Amino acid sequence: MSRRSPSVPELVARARDRDARSVARLISLVEDASPLLREVAALLTPHTGKAHVVGITGSPGVGKSTSTSALVTALRAQGKRVGVLAVDPSSPFSGGALLGDRVRMQEHATDRDVYIRSMATRGHLGGLSWATPQALRVLDAAGCDVILVETVGVGQSEIEVAGQADTTLVLLAPGMGDGIQAAKAGILEVGDLFVINKADRDGADQTRRELRSMLALAPAGQGAWRQPIVKTVAVKGDGIDEVAARIEVHREWMERSGELTVRRRRRVRDEIETIAVTAVRARFSHLSGDERLDGLAEQVLAGDTDPFRAADTLIEAI
Repeated sequence: MSRRSPSVPELVARARDRDARSVARLISLVEDASPLLREVAALLTPHTGKAHVVGITGSPGVGKSTSTSALVTALRAQGKRVGVLAVDPSSPFSGGALLGDRVRMQEHATDRDVYIRSMATRGHLGGLSWATPQALRVLDAAGCDVILVETVGVGQSEIEVAGQADTTLVLLAPGMGDGIQAAKAGILEVGDLFVINKADRDGADQTRRELRSMLALAPAGQGAWRQPIVKTVAVKGDGIDEVAARIEVHREWMERSGELTVRRRRRVRDEIETIAVTAVRARFSHLSGDERLDGLAEQVLAGDTDPFRAADTLIEAI
């Protein structure tokens, strides 16, 4: 006789008791867009809002995974429970994550207060999986004090991480032209903390000067956050404690200024909008083969109506 699969309430209760297997199953339900997702969200939401979400982004090769692993070590030394969502490119064959950051963070594998999950983008162009907001909710409810979201780093669209994070770290490295690229990509506006990794290489000081000059050009009102620049050598752990300290200072500033509430409200607004648009698109897909759509197209072609009125008619039919 096979064992009964746990219900969603059981999974949520176990996840809140920090059972890693239950956390994994809940995130799998999220990634698979399970029909149980509404029930999962309803049960998790009352237990969320405590975790500090830290986004880590930057161009490929700057050492994001190494920096993330080193930051986990620093946060655990402070006694904090840490979750990591490593959002990887998708395999074109299986749809699964390609890079497998869990493999590169094996030093934390036996720590019960660290949960690491690689998530596939599954074709999502912004550097984040569409399921990221719900996965963050799972880890938040499971008692993580800090959740690190490491993005793919796919170019200008990687700044999407700022929409999911309370604090955004932008990693750069000397000799890669990252300073100029940051300005082009608009990352200067979304970065709360800039980290120059591999600072033992030539050009680190020059990169810092260039970055400082560009930040100085950005308008900043009274009481605005001044983005610090920290040099690190993540593979050796150098400078990582300062990064962790700056993250905490930024959280304290956000709480005092009210910015934390503003960012989280914006994040939930975007999530609600995405869910609503997805639902409308799903309903619209049922009409795409409907004769009404063909009929409206014929009316537009004949000049009997215009495409905006036709669209209004179609929306009313949804």
